Amino acid sequence: MTVLLSLSVAIFAGLMLTRLLNRWRLPDVTAYLIAGVLIGPCLLGRLGIAGVGFDSYAQIEDLGLISDVALGFIAFSIGHEFRVAQLKATGRQAVIIGVLQAVVTTACVDVALFLFHALRPDVLSLPAAITLGAIAAATAPAATLMVVRQYKAKGSLVDLLLPIVALDDAVGLALFAVSFGVAKALTSGDVDFYSIIVNPVLEIVGSLALGALAGWLLTKLERLFHSNRNRVAMTIGFVFLTVALSKLSVRFGALTQSFSPLLVCMMLGSVFCNLCPVSDEIMNRADKWSSPLMVLFFVLSGAELELGALARPAPALVGVAYILSRSFGKYFGARESSRMMGCSPKIVKYLGITLFPQAGVALGMCVSAAELPGDGALIRNIVLFAVLVYELVGPVMTKWALTRAGDITPK
Repeated sequence: MTVLLSLSVAIFAGLMLTRLLNRWRLPDVTAYLIAGVLIGPCLLGRLGIAGVGFDSYAQIEDLGLISDVALGFIAFSIGHEFRVAQLKATGRQAVIIGVLQAVVTTACVDVALFLFHALRPDVLSLPAAITLGAIAAATAPAATLMVVRQYKAKGSLVDLLLPIVALDDAVGLALFAVSFGVAKALTSGDVDFYSIIVNPVLEIVGSLALGALAGWLLTKLERLFHSNRNRVAMTIGFVFLTVALSKLSVRFGALTQSFSPLLVCMMLGSVFCNLCPVSDEIMNRADKWSSPLMVLFFVLSGAELELGALARPAPALVGVAYILSRSFGKYFGARESSRMMGCSPKIVKYLGITLFPQAGVALGMCVSAAELPGDGALIRNIVLFAVLVYELVGPVMTKWALTRAGDITPK
């Protein structure tokens, strides 16, 4: 009963705050995140009233299943944008820009944090700086997709943005695996070729293969039903299934076959939309079904943010350097790579701003970064600080950039 009461309060708080913040024309996702902070352990949760707010971070972690499923639907929706006809027009640009801006971002953060390490080695170690540089490449697809949906954004910038945001997961995963492997080698003095190169490749390839197989199977099974209601139920069930399968991990000696839930579900949506002739109608119905789930996801994400990270001087100082260098890397990398690919001036000018949001993928990388001896807690606090800033400011900036680019038409 207490869990259900907390979830109902979370949905109600998120929805009501959208009405309040709508006066300042802020995106709904920002309202959900602020609502989460208000009912989280830092504020309302401290009152200790059962069912009203979340009184501990452990309580929020116990609801991780909701976040996992919501991310699955978000990735599935982004994958649905990968139509063959559209990829022929923007696929090459999206791949090159997606890879280059991620690499440039990692390089910018690495340089900035290397300088910080040189000045204050007692605060930030070299392995921690390298690890943070790799985490910086990740972008939050959830916040971006929610802004696009809320304002029904359409145009050349959105067409390029969604594939790039999806590719960020694969590129960020590869960069993090290599950089984190180097960081562990610097700490222990032992270079592990499998963890640096082989296992990340296996994870990416395996995730795409699993998602493609699931998408093909879903399309075949959809043909057995003539009612769209049953087809939607089948689609939702397959998203649940792929999220569950992506949690599996199998070891073969030094090799580890694991999967990325975002990549698996993205590939599921991509294959499904290209093979199923009624995928658009099914997706529209599935999106309506998953709307309350999305509200819960962002409210819980806001509740997870630890305001205490702002009170510690060292993480806050490194966090400022991380945020500034990452923002510069995203903007500069996207601007120069899109200019190199011959994109329109509005894409060159505004694409980088839409890539600022950062959340779930980065926090997932922090779980692995916790293995770094002596630096795991510092890395987590820095990323939490950055996520707090990016998640509250990022959606607003994304909306502004899409509006300036003409992809959002003011009412």
